[in-house]
This record gives sequence, C-alpha cells and structure tokens, in this order.
Amino acid sequence: MKNSIWFFVILLFIGACSSEKKTDNTSPQVAIKPYPAFNSDSAYYFIQKQVDFGPRVPGTNGHAATKNWIISKLESWNWNVQTQDFQATTYDKQTWDLTNIIASYNPDAKKRVLLAAHWDTRRIADKDTERLEEAIDGANDGGSGVGVLMEIARVIGSQELKPDVGIDIILFDGEDDGEPERATVRDNSQIWWCLGSQHWAKNKHVPNYSAYYGILVDLVGAKGARFYREGYSRRYASGILKKVWDHAAQLGHSSFFIPQDSPEILDDHLFVNEFGQIPMIDIIEFSPQYGFGHYHHTHQDNMDLIDKRPLQAVGETVLFTVFQE
Repeated sequence: MKNSIWFFVILLFIGACSSEKKTDNTSPQVAIKPYPAFNSDSAYYFIQKQVDFGPRVPGTNGHAATKNWIISKLESWNWNVQTQDFQATTYDKQTWDLTNIIASYNPDAKKRVLLAAHWDTRRIADKDTERLEEAIDGANDGGSGVGVLMEIARVIGSQELKPDVGIDIILFDGEDDGEPERATVRDNSQIWWCLGSQHWAKNKHVPNYSAYYGILVDLVGAKGARFYREGYSRRYASGILKKVWDHAAQLGHSSFFIPQDSPEILDDHLFVNEFGQIPMIDIIEFSPQYGFGHYHHTHQDNMDLIDKRPLQAVGETVLFTVFQE
C-alpha cells in the first residue's frame, strides 16, 4: 500500500511539472466578456403565445394578432421597431399583403449584428396524411425561432448588461408558402419560398444597410433536434459558422451543435447572403442522413413537439456570440 501511495505522489509531481511547462509555452486565453442568462422557460412561453393566436398565415386573424403582439412586446423592451409592408405573389397567383418586422438596439452603432427568423406559418399540411389542406400550428417551424429571438430581445432590453454592438432583429414574413410537396407541375419562373427575405434583401429598411454578420434561427425547438453545418452557411460565412459552433462547444452545447456538414437548405439566409451581401449562417434542424424531422409541414408541428433544451442551447449560444463582439 505504501509503495502505491508513493507512486501516486510521483505521478502528481510529474503531472504538475508537465502542466507548468505547457502553461509557459501556451498563448493566453481570450477573455470572455460577461453575458446575461438566457431563459428557455421564457422562450417557450413566447412560442406558446404565438400558437395560441392560431396559424400565422398571411391574411388571417391569427397573423394580424401575432403581428400586433410581437410589435408591442419588442417596443415594451425599448427596441426601436418598424415594419416593412409589401405585396408579394404566391405560387398559386394570389397577391398577399406581407410585413417584415424589424427591431433595432443601439441603432447608431456602426458595427451591427443581424439576427433573423420567420414569423409566418404554412397554410397547408402537405406532408401529412390527413387534413392536408389545413394550416399548421408551426410551433417549431416559425414559432421556435421567433421565441428564441424575442427572449434575446427581452434580455437585452431589460438587463443592465448590454452588448457592445448594435443589433437588428428581422422577423421575415411569407417564408413558408412555397409550392406543395405533392405538386406535379411547378412554376420555376421564380422562387416562391422566403418572400419576406427576398423583398428585404433587395429593399433594405435603411439605405445601404449592412451588418458584420447575420444568424438565422429556424426549426430550433424540437425534441431531439441537432444542428449541422448547413451548406450555404459554409459557402458564404464559414468563419462565422466556425465561431458559433466553437462558442456552442465552449458553453457545453456540443451535443446539439454537431461538427458535421449538411446539404444546402433554401432558407432566408440565402437571399441575405446573395442579394443583401451580408454573411449569414442558418442554425436549422436538418439531418444529413434523414433531412427534415418527421413533423415538418404536418400537424405534428405543435407544442407537444417543443423541448426547452434545444431552445436553451441555441438561445444561449446566440446571446453569448453577440456579447463577445
């Protein structure tokens, strides 16, 4: 027993010397700036509130009520809020009145970070086996991204600790109304998805607006959600993608932010990158093996699907990233 104790002591001594030597040859760690806590309970509540209004399909009462509620909450947290109202043609040749909601913190700051989600929901459940023509709740597809960004807005607006950069939150409308999955004839004359981001990227709310980078959050609240390095994010904003995934690992969220590549996804960030010329990544649940989750564009996209753990992982990572600038 005595010999084994001495062996343990010698190992400790060697380890201490090795550690000391390593410290001498290692560059100092970058200091972490303080950042406030993200509350997933609050984000969950904001998702529930949206769902309670009913599907947020443009032209419906649920859409109008949700818009008024979002604007009211953002203004109550001392953000400067404006709307971008416009008309767009849908895949079936309807003319829709749409609204992008834009909230700004520290609007005079030259260095800005853009955070985005979409707040509309799909008017059909085309991947379901029943009630295919009925609108979905969109608790995750739309609701989760908005819930996360509203909690970030609440935290920044209500806490004394503030980020050193300006922040713009854009909630795009008309993202989720592309052609049905079952369509046999398609009109390829234009892209029918992401109507709000297409409009904003070509008609910015501030002339010559730009941002240091952008982060889009979409489908971020489902049970079992995992987030991979999406294709367009790698193409247009690989440095930002690495930064965010590194931050997630630093915060202990590497089980959600997987260091593995996934395909390119047609989402709002594509148009912010191509037309808006702002490098933007997409944090989105899309598996390289299985694609979208089983709930996607079905009536299973309801509050039973929502899990606070991925909300916490995504919300804390985005909030941390903003406060490190």
